[in-house]
Amino acid sequence: MSLVYLQGLSLGGGLIVAIGAQNAHVLRMGLSRRHALLTAAVCALCDAALIAAGLAGMGALLAGSPGWLALARWGGAAYLAW
Repeated sequence: MSLVYLQGLSLGGGLIVAIGAQNAHVLRMGLSRRHALLTAAVCALCDAALIAAGLAGMGALLAGSPGWLALARWGGAAYLAW
């Protein structure tokens, strides 16, 4: 296996193992046996979409457009405040 593949695999594993808000929510739903499969599927799809956006150059697009950058910044702030 290539070094880059192993680095990506270990980085991805480190992000999955860390117990953040999303993983805590998935664990809580699984332990309470309420919509566990749906919760895990939605979280996996959202993660895949965000990773695909990052690979597609979303950061470069946002950095190149002040309007989109402001929208992303304030949209993220509104989401966190909610």
